[in-house]
Amino acid sequence: MSHTASHPPRSNLTKFLHLTLLLMVVHQLIGSNFIRMPIPGDAPKPLFVLHEYLGIAGLGLIGLFWLWVMIRRGETRLGRLVPWFSGAAMRAVGSDLATQLRQIIHLSPPDDEDGALASAVHGLGLLLMTVMAITGTVYFFTLGTPVAHPLLIAHKLLAKLSWAYLIAHAGLAVIHHLLGSDIFARMFWVRSRAVRPVPPSPTR
Repeated sequence: MSHTASHPPRSNLTKFLHLTLLLMVVHQLIGSNFIRMPIPGDAPKPLFVLHEYLGIAGLGLIGLFWLWVMIRRGETRLGRLVPWFSGAAMRAVGSDLATQLRQIIHLSPPDDEDGALASAVHGLGLLLMTVMAITGTVYFFTLGTPVAHPLLIAHKLLAKLSWAYLIAHAGLAVIHHLLGSDIFARMFWVRSRAVRPVPPSPTR
């Protein structure tokens, strides 16, 4: 059996939402380095306005993603994306982490077939992007009120965390790919490659 034979398929809608959200987040994070807060009384620059309205649209996109997660069938369940409130789910994440580390140490293809760890990491990223979009959107609608400044500080901090998450997430995906996983073909419209059979799990 190939490494990806039993992996649950990703629907076209899941792939579309994943790719669209990725592009929007990357655009917003990069674009934030080229915008400046307008001086009170001055009209905001076009790039700043674009950042604001794309952020609001991003919140809608994330909401659609969460809705799809809750109603879809045959893909990663909500409980695996958000395992933090279940002891059994957290034990599964810990066990999967140990397995992943053993596989990487032995240079074996990571066993990432919808594993508990991968699902939790994806859910963590989705939660992070959700809170970042919420703080930015609420800031937009509360500008000029006492809550606006704390929201802006939180939004900027979450943006830094989002950069760290994206870099780590992309780095791990590349490692999985180099070790034999067909991870990119599962999440994007990329042609599957031949994957070598999975060797027996290393024993201690």
